[in-house]
Amino acid sequence: MRPQDRHIHPIADRLLQRADKEALLGQRGCVVWMTGLSGSGKSTIAIGLERRLHEQGIFTQVLDGDNVRTGINNNLGFSEADRTENIRRIAEVAKLFAGSGVVTICCFVSPTLAIREQAKAIIGAEDFIEVFVDTPLEECERRDVKGLYAKARAGEVKAFTGISAPFEAPERPDVRLETTGQALEATIDDLYEHLLPRVRKA
Repeated sequence: MRPQDRHIHPIADRLLQRADKEALLGQRGCVVWMTGLSGSGKSTIAIGLERRLHEQGIFTQVLDGDNVRTGINNNLGFSEADRTENIRRIAEVAKLFAGSGVVTICCFVSPTLAIREQAKAIIGAEDFIEVFVDTPLEECERRDVKGLYAKARAGEVKAFTGISAPFEAPERPDVRLETTGQALEATIDDLYEHLLPRVRKA
């Protein structure tokens, strides 16, 4: 036990349990961990998936850079240590949501096998659904909706995944979404059909 933990007194055993909350919601919590290059379509797919699940009465929460880096992680930069801490905090928050029966959709580049394994270990393998948004670098760079690839090519952005830092593709993702040559709605349908039986309580 760390010295600072001596003053922590957990109350988890006195709180409502996960089964109580899932029964109330009529669904099973999980974490949909979407990984892929910047511009691969993670957030766009998440928006569509959230709407589809909402239409079916499934309660969700989307976590991505916009609502994490401007809030709970606004003190972190983009060094290797800060990126690791960014994912650690996200995983801890996602774990809390999943434990409350919420289908939690995480959209983060999370470029290395090690950093995704860290997230999986925190969340728990039984709740972790790894989704690889498999979009080639050339297509992501062609889209370049945030102008980040151009800045990385110009040397204005350092350690940018896919340009000056590596991306390690998942070896055995639970779902692989190939976005080129397929309409967005079809991609969302593929993920939705995979996920719905997992989250819908019988």
